[in-house]
Order: sequence, then C-alpha cells, then structure tokens
Amino acid sequence: MDNLELLKALFLGLIEGLTEFLPISSTGHLILFGHLIDFQSDSGRAFEVIIQLGAILAVCWLYRQKIVDLLKGFFSGDIHARRFAVNVFLAFLPAVVIGIFAVDFIKQVLFSPLVVACALIIGGLIIFAVEAKEFKPRTIEATDITFKQAILVGFAQCLAMIPGTSRSGATIIGGMLSGLSRKAATEFSFFLAMPTMLGAATYDLIRNASVLSSDNMMNIAAGFAAAFIAALLVVKALVKFVEKHTLRVFAWYRVILGVVLLIVFL
Repeated sequence: MDNLELLKALFLGLIEGLTEFLPISSTGHLILFGHLIDFQSDSGRAFEVIIQLGAILAVCWLYRQKIVDLLKGFFSGDIHARRFAVNVFLAFLPAVVIGIFAVDFIKQVLFSPLVVACALIIGGLIIFAVEAKEFKPRTIEATDITFKQAILVGFAQCLAMIPGTSRSGATIIGGMLSGLSRKAATEFSFFLAMPTMLGAATYDLIRNASVLSSDNMMNIAAGFAAAFIAALLVVKALVKFVEKHTLRVFAWYRVILGVVLLIVFL
C-alpha cells in the first residue's frame, strides 16, 4: 500500500466533506485538488462516488430523526409528510431526466479546470446579485415548501451538473429566488441531496464496479471516513450560519478562487 496515496485519499475525502454542502462546488474542488496533488487511483470515478456517499450519509445521520418522523407520517397518512415527500420527488425529477441524457457529455467535455474556474466566478456573481435584493421570504420552514417552489429548485439543481457550479449553491439560491428563507432553502437542499446523490452514486458505482479491488479499498475507505466526519461538522455549522448571515462570504471565495485558477491554468 502506498502511504502517500493514502494521505492523498484522506485529503480529498476531507475536501469532499468540507465542500459538498457549502455553495462552493465539491466536484470543482476535487477536480482542482486532484490535479494539484496528482492523485493516482485505479478506482477513478468510483473513488469520487464513494467519498460523496460518505458526505451524504453524514446528512442522513444528522437528520435521521426527521427522516424517521417523515416516514412515519407518510405511511400513517399525515398530509404534511406526504406533501413534503412529493416535493422532494418533484425537485429530484429534473436531474434524473436531464442527467440520463447529458451525463456522458458533461463528464467528457466539461470536467476541466477552466470550466470549473468560469463556473466558480459566474456562480459567485449570481450569489452577489441575489443577496443584493431586498426580499421577504414567503416560506420560512422547509416542510412548508410549495409544489411550484420544489420544481423550481429541481431545475436549479440541474445547473450543478456543470462542474464548479455547486449543487448546494444552485439549490439554495434557486430556493431563495422562489421565496424560501435561507434556512428553509438550505434544509430543503440537504433533503434533496439524499435521493439525488444516492441515485447518482448507485448509477456510477454500477458503471464502475469493475475497478474496485482489495488493492485500492484502503484508500477508498480512508476517503469515505474523512468525508463523513468533515460533512458532519459542516452541515451543522452551515444551518446555524445561514440563520444569521448572508452567503456573500462564499461568493467572495468563489470569485477569488476562480480568478486565481484562470491565471494558473490559462
């Protein structure tokens, strides 16, 4: 086992966990840092998928009681629980439909540092523009989201297929533009991440299962654990942060990082 590659796997797992639920693009950071540290893994895409699973399972763990309560309510006929489940499904659908037809094109053409840099900058400018608006949210709690708002968030999520855009950033900003409070948009983004990322991970693992072996399992396990632990810390902190602060700090980070990357890679 290569100890250096193990450390790189731990580092990338940490990056995934720290960035997956912040509006700064985890995929973009993995592409960039993977280039910078020259991470060599026979597992390739499977490694990325499994560390993303580590991050999403952290959200499932943190929201386990809410998930259980919603499931109980859904099967007992509670109208609010059923409406929320339908909303998550409606928001999930656009990514499924578009992803099936566009996934190969996106991975072959758009996975490059230059695309990431441009998406980071554009996304940062959009966050600045949205935060500059004076608006009163119509929906304060994620469980009160309407069908229309859910569909709008779902289409916003599709933009995150472009590396550097950020799934959480697109869904949070899309939610805010549809009338959700920052906290409601953030929490709905977390719930939407569960079927979206679990579905994408399952699809990618099936396609890449042949590259998994005992030789690379230690690196994969290390990255998974690092992503899980880092995401546990970030998710709690982000919910508290958005209750009192705007997203401008993330916009500044995106723009500055994007400009630096353009300078480095052009």
